[in-house]
Amino acid sequence: MFKYTVCFIKNNNDILMLNREKPPIMGVWNGVGGKIEKGESSDEGALREVFEETDIRVDNYFSKGTVSWESSNGNLDGIYVYLYEVGNDLKFETPKKTREGILDWKSIDWLLNPNNLGTADKVSQYLPVLLKEKGIYSLKYENGKMFIL
Repeated sequence: MFKYTVCFIKNNNDILMLNREKPPIMGVWNGVGGKIEKGESSDEGALREVFEETDIRVDNYFSKGTVSWESSNGNLDGIYVYLYEVGNDLKFETPKKTREGILDWKSIDWLLNPNNLGTADKVSQYLPVLLKEKGIYSLKYENGKMFIL
């Protein structure tokens, strides 16, 4: 249904974030992800994107969902969102420069701080839902607010 994924990799109280060097979402912290390729499911696309952008192999998601909104032309648009948890044995030193931008671990408190202007739009609204408990969610962004459907 949607064309893109965004994926968050959690290790204890930190989440691996990407500060992109090119549009879209240039210059702000966001999860990794990208376009779902022809013939892929959203789950397959998410796993591939995580590996391509981080060299980390993740297995099953902790939680996932969709975030949808009405586009400027009145059509439904959205993105698949994923949260993966990795164990303490993962050794992934950051900051790390990649072809997409800079990867770095950011604390959940920092990401969700209401004074933080450095994260991608809407992340502070849907990330708490993903972190809350294991499950599959459908959220809609409307009139500046996020609603669980």
